[in-house]
Amino acid sequence: MYDVVLLTLAPGEDDPAGCGAGGDCCSSGAAPDRADCADTPRVPVLACADAITERGARVETVTARSDREIDAVLARLDGPPRADGLDWPDPDGKTRLVVATASDAQLRAVTRRLVRRYAPPPSRRPADLADNRTVPDLPAIGVLPLDPSRSTASEPPRDLAGQLGLPREPAAVAAAVLDGRVRRLDLLRNDGGSVTLDGALLGAANDAGTPLAWHGRVEVDDTVLSAGDDPLFACAIGNAGGYAELGGVRLLSTADPADGAVEVAVAVPVAARTRWGRRTVRLEVRRARGRAVAVTPRDPEVPFLDDGVTGTLTRKRSWWIEPGAWAVYDH
Repeated sequence: MYDVVLLTLAPGEDDPAGCGAGGDCCSSGAAPDRADCADTPRVPVLACADAITERGARVETVTARSDREIDAVLARLDGPPRADGLDWPDPDGKTRLVVATASDAQLRAVTRRLVRRYAPPPSRRPADLADNRTVPDLPAIGVLPLDPSRSTASEPPRDLAGQLGLPREPAAVAAAVLDGRVRRLDLLRNDGGSVTLDGALLGAANDAGTPLAWHGRVEVDDTVLSAGDDPLFACAIGNAGGYAELGGVRLLSTADPADGAVEVAVAVPVAARTRWGRRTVRLEVRRARGRAVAVTPRDPEVPFLDDGVTGTLTRKRSWWIEPGAWAVYDH
């Protein structure tokens, strides 16, 4: 039988609301003190732990407050020592990991630490690593959304678990981790040292929601979507489909998290006139698919959102696809 580690991230790991959305951090009742909140498991965590125990597996709940504490949990997924001395995941391990996520940023934070643990340095690249990968098959992750109530017929969840159709209720998550299948997915790495699971959106809007134009060179493999001269309202870099729209205009059309390609789209404002002479602006969407994308900003700063984490691009940034590098437990 398996040992299961149920990992929760305390506030501060990529997400200031790390304990959960809406301020309801712990169980029912009066609002708790935030200092004590991180030490009190959320109701879905307790329910998932109970469901795992009822199925005969051993479970441990861990709250990580730092990268070091995340790394200590991930070390339990290591395989036997290798002759080359590299840390390597155990493909036949009896320890399984569930990450309780209040946001995609938290799932990204754990996956980033998996990559840092298991990606060998270029000078020590082993012969058993696939030619199109820089990391081995990362251990599968069970995803436990901390707000399963968001899943409704009228408003389907927009987080990555919802896009992938993963189980959301604690008992269903427990069943997937213990009896379900491993579903391998593509991973985007970037030269800034991080990873992207869903996608990134470059650009910003003013307080009224109007996109603000910026300039940058956008290349996908050998295709140039923008040479840097056109004003851009947005650049969407999609592994999955969460960053597919801008103001009702669909940017990404075929983003698939398991097809071995990244889809990229730029939205270019184009001036036009109606038959009555009125000036209007329409969006021209240019798309390309490939193995890698590079964005070189021409403006001093370009805001972006990457898996829910905000940042500012000030120099060239490259993303590349790692086919099937990470995995989740599914139905």
